[in-house]
Amino acid sequence: MAKSVDPASDARRPLDALRLELLAPTLEAVAFDGFTRTALKRGAEAAGRDALCAATAWPNGVDDVIAFWSREADTFAVSALAARAREDLRIRDRVTLGVASRIDYFEPHKEAARRAASALAFPYRHALAARLVWRSADAIWRALGDPSTDFNYYSKRAILSGVISSTQARWLADDTTDSAETGEFLRARIENVMAFEKFKARLKPFDPADLIGGLAKMRYPGAARE
Repeated sequence: MAKSVDPASDARRPLDALRLELLAPTLEAVAFDGFTRTALKRGAEAAGRDALCAATAWPNGVDDVIAFWSREADTFAVSALAARAREDLRIRDRVTLGVASRIDYFEPHKEAARRAASALAFPYRHALAARLVWRSADAIWRALGDPSTDFNYYSKRAILSGVISSTQARWLADDTTDSAETGEFLRARIENVMAFEKFKARLKPFDPADLIGGLAKMRYPGAARE
């Protein structure tokens, strides 16, 4: 089995033009054939290319297609945020816009998105799925100018990764007009996150001295009364 490679790496950048050319017809093929090498070949043929061209664009096969498609969705979300950067939006509204924009990008190829979710569900692709959703969360936070470098850097991205994953799953099962239920689901998840952030902000910072003092009182209960 080929090793998964992140196409966002510099070594893969020269292939972006070719991949963009093949992406849409490949996703059309995927909607019928699933994420298979046969679909990759048919996508290349639909674009007027041959199987060798598909192998050049996607040397790691299915993993490359999914990773590149995800990165394009991230780019689309970042562009959507940049387009409204001058508007006085609350942070929750900006995060919602970032997540919703990714879904809007996938909308024209919803069946391929379902196939991608199925492909990523295989155990040997769990690491790839985790990398991609983390990269998506990181892209959105960076687009919002997130300055955190400490524990908050990781907690924000971990929480947003959960929001992205759960909202994407809800969208895949949503057959309502304009994905209305997905929009409600996303807003509810963001409200949950904001409520948690407010709760976390009210917590007293942990001081190791408090723990030591508490243990001392338990060990020498009379000392506290002296």
